[in-house]
Amino acid sequence: MLLKQALTSAITHLTADDIPSPRLSAELLLMFTLNVDRAYLFAHPERELTLQEQTRYESALSERRRGVPAQYITGHQEFWGMDLIVSPAVLIPRPETEHVIETVLDLRTSDLKLQTSASGFASDVRILDVGTGSGCIALALAKELPGAEIHASDLSAAALEIAQANAARHQFEKRIAFHQADLLDGLNLAGLDFIVSNPPYVGESEEDQVQLDVRKFEPRNAVFAGHTGVEIIARLLPQAQLALRPGGWLILEISGSIADPVKRLLDAWEEIRVIPDLQGIPRVARARRPR
Repeated sequence: MLLKQALTSAITHLTADDIPSPRLSAELLLMFTLNVDRAYLFAHPERELTLQEQTRYESALSERRRGVPAQYITGHQEFWGMDLIVSPAVLIPRPETEHVIETVLDLRTSDLKLQTSASGFASDVRILDVGTGSGCIALALAKELPGAEIHASDLSAAALEIAQANAARHQFEKRIAFHQADLLDGLNLAGLDFIVSNPPYVGESEEDQVQLDVRKFEPRNAVFAGHTGVEIIARLLPQAQLALRPGGWLILEISGSIADPVKRLLDAWEEIRVIPDLQGIPRVARARRPR
């Protein structure tokens, strides 16, 4: 079978099965099968696939057609310009989470401009990523802030294995200290400049609105937070208050459905702001610990 024929057939079958973004899935899985980039697919449409390649491609497509996310099939996902290992033990990093990184960098720049001996950041900031999963946020911050002291925690030992593997792949294993913990429980950290988190924030009452592949294949405890969606955040806030230095920042990824409840939970904090993503959906909540 020719490459072009295999790709066309795959798109047809994925479309018939109502798989989201069928062309993208078909291309990603063919790139994975052949170990090539997208440009190769378009430059060599007449290439003949070997029987082994056809078998591998059909196997990958079969998994995708039953709903398995393409990232779990290939074992990879790009985030902040880095190729990350992913598995069903971790939430798949998404572009929307990059707004968390952008918020940290914006606040870092703003506070440096206003730095004073009493309330400004030190030269090197101290950061904790709570619920690190694949490690995507911690790694992106390590990449952008080479002088930062970065910690990352997760309750799941399997998730931490993935995060540590990603840190090693990108040579950040000496830059990030990983901790197995339920939020900040048992962590002896204080005086932090930033606490960042992409916590579980979907309410179980909204489960039927979540994409089927997310419900079936991504780790449930990384998606659902309880009945309302703010249960984990409500537990995190008092712990963050204790661990942040006065004037330190808490930055959370959220969804539009919990934006107002989160703002109410942050009532005792300062400089509260909810930042929308590129689609205008509330995506990041930021707040400063009172000084």
